[in-house]
Amino acid sequence: MKKILSSAAALAFMLTLTAQPKMPIDKKMSEKIKNDQNMAFVKKKALEVIKTGVNAGDGYREVWIRDYNTFIELAAQVTKKEDIKENLLVFFRMQGDDGNIIDGYTPKEQIGAGETDFSYSKLEPRYAAHKNTVETDQETSLVQAVYKYIQLTGDKSILAEKVGDKTVAKRLEWSMDFLMKNRYTTKFGLITGATTADWGDVQPEDGYGVDLDGNTHMACDIYDNAMFIVALNNLMEMIPSTKTKWQKIKTDVAKNTRTYLWDTKNQKYIPHLYLNGSPFPADFDENNIYYFGGTTVAMEAGLLSKAEVKASLDEMVKRVKEAGAPSIGLTLYPPYPNGYFVNKIMNPIYSYQNGGDWTWFGARTIQQLIKYGYVEEAYRELQPMLKRVKDNNGFYEWYSIKNEPRGSGTFRGEAGVLYTAIVMFENLNK
Repeated sequence: MKKILSSAAALAFMLTLTAQPKMPIDKKMSEKIKNDQNMAFVKKKALEVIKTGVNAGDGYREVWIRDYNTFIELAAQVTKKEDIKENLLVFFRMQGDDGNIIDGYTPKEQIGAGETDFSYSKLEPRYAAHKNTVETDQETSLVQAVYKYIQLTGDKSILAEKVGDKTVAKRLEWSMDFLMKNRYTTKFGLITGATTADWGDVQPEDGYGVDLDGNTHMACDIYDNAMFIVALNNLMEMIPSTKTKWQKIKTDVAKNTRTYLWDTKNQKYIPHLYLNGSPFPADFDENNIYYFGGTTVAMEAGLLSKAEVKASLDEMVKRVKEAGAPSIGLTLYPPYPNGYFVNKIMNPIYSYQNGGDWTWFGARTIQQLIKYGYVEEAYRELQPMLKRVKDNNGFYEWYSIKNEPRGSGTFRGEAGVLYTAIVMFENLNK
């Protein structure tokens, strides 16, 4: 029989993960939560979906760390902790010689003869690794996932696990060192990455746009820096001895996000702070664009006050209405004009990360709203996300401006974040 976590243990983990406060809710809200049939349907469906695997979804053969980080708590409901631990250890065995963390891994036998954009490791001969180098969230996602694993299982032994010549604890720090050495600007004191659409993994330049190259325009954005702050908080809690080194760095990065990325006048984060110019036309006002996902992770990182969280939600709701979009899962608004990204997946407007609606981030916003005490607002904004799972009898990667399902089916990232949000609501009635 599989040794899986009890629902009580899982619930305790959810509280730790989200730092969810105990707050009184009125009887009317309590009854809504208790009797919400869509919540019950989605929770049941999520548990069914996670039993079928840990790759990102039907459209992906890989196990991606940015996805796994968002459904690891759901996976723990039906998966042995040893299997969860093993999935995480693969990322460490395939860690780069400079400390970088891969995006995801695929069984080696599934790689075609003509596929060359993969790396391999003697420590893990079963898999081939892939990395979209325009991103700067693989390292931070793995730190967060290991933190969740420990909170979920109580198994701190993973930190002492030897992978090659280094323990997991050392490798976690090594991955943060990689960011400081290769993705950090001393001019602004911030983490850097390629220009992408908010949390996206496609740059505007060249054909496919997932690898750093000579055409890349490096920049700082709120998503990468907020993810870094969350990861450092997790790292220092897991390994207290690291505080001496990382506390000041975290404090400085948090301060610099407010100094350089927060637009006080417009009460929003700017899309990008460019290091060597923008890839977009000189007359394009990029700061008119609102980044929903990065703003949400900023909430998680503690970079916004409670009042600013509410103001951010109000702005999201306003822009969703202007766009005619289905939910606050909207990636950004307004979208980048057609052709501003070479990759066709970002065109026309409201496609993919250029204005697509992603519950994968929208439900994370719901979690933060609950955490900050905006329960009624969170419940209201969750409803369209629940309804489309019911209407489509499943989870999809993203949704069009007309609320049509798009991308990978059985998208486990969406299932995971919705599951967590539902459990948080249920806990309010405990």
